[in-house]
Amino acid sequence: MNNESVLEQMRQLKMTGMQEGFREQQSQPKHADLSFEERLSLLLDREILRRDNNRVQSLQRRAKLRQSAAIEDVCYKNKRGLEKAKVMALAKCDFVRHHQNLLITGPTGCGKTYLSCAIGNQACRLGYKVRYLLLTRFLEEMSISHADGSYAKLMTQLHKDDVLILDDFGLTAINAAQRHDLFNLIEDRYQLKSTIITSQFPVAKWHEYLGEPTIADAILDRISENAHRIELNGESMRKKEIASS
Repeated sequence: MNNESVLEQMRQLKMTGMQEGFREQQSQPKHADLSFEERLSLLLDREILRRDNNRVQSLQRRAKLRQSAAIEDVCYKNKRGLEKAKVMALAKCDFVRHHQNLLITGPTGCGKTYLSCAIGNQACRLGYKVRYLLLTRFLEEMSISHADGSYAKLMTQLHKDDVLILDDFGLTAINAAQRHDLFNLIEDRYQLKSTIITSQFPVAKWHEYLGEPTIADAILDRISENAHRIELNGESMRKKEIASS
């Protein structure tokens, strides 16, 4: 069997990584001194790496993160109230494994969305299913699902997410039906999945935003239990970027 036949078999098996590795081995004399087992191991490593990369890229596309953010690019300057040790601990995603939540608060432009997307991206890298939604968009989708009969299907889809990012909590008014939709979501994920929530408002004001005391209590109890908190400070980073450009 010649090399082209081997490559064709790899193509049929969709082993692109092994194809690339095999071509490299044939073109680089240094591989001639390796044993069959060593060369095979290198090819398998190459294929595993390709599949892992493809899996991560697929999870990242699925997440639809608002920003292309990475943990290694998070800024800890400007007295933001952001501790690197805490962020790096969250980047291990133990809180996801333990089905805990993360609440990120701070003034507009301070980097809440970027940080939530960076942690979400890191979760994708570690193989978790992530979804990003503006809270307003979530509430709109809930309203549409009630109208077209897809509510149960949408809730099932959201429950599959290991990490759900709800951005800009409290930015727009919420009505009674939306409160119930939010409660149902939080209840469905309680102690089973992780939710990351960002807001311009401190957690102490979320009860007032939610309105109806009984449902507000139920939502906040489930959100806050065993939740990690990050309170960002400082001037708007967006304004600084505009000023420096």
